[in-house]
Amino acid sequence: MELGAVIKHNLDKAPKTGAWRYMHPEVDKEKCIGCGTCVPFCPEASIEVGSKNKEVRSKKKAEIDYEYCKGCGVCAQVCPVKAIVMKKK
Repeated sequence: MELGAVIKHNLDKAPKTGAWRYMHPEVDKEKCIGCGTCVPFCPEASIEVGSKNKEVRSKKKAEIDYEYCKGCGVCAQVCPVKAIVMKKK
């Protein structure tokens, strides 16, 4: 039996790739239901559900780290309520 690998992201060593994208995802906080469907599909692990802001954290909305987001648009494609839309930079 073979076991799978677990990829752990180390933000200290990760290159900041967000500067070269021409499209970026925007989260409509009114539409976002905080389901987290987008999180496992992000190839750069640049989406969190929740917030660093304690007042907003309880509302559980998708937050995107634009320093690492490449603008691939996968998150917008998998969002079940279409709360994420791609916009030109």
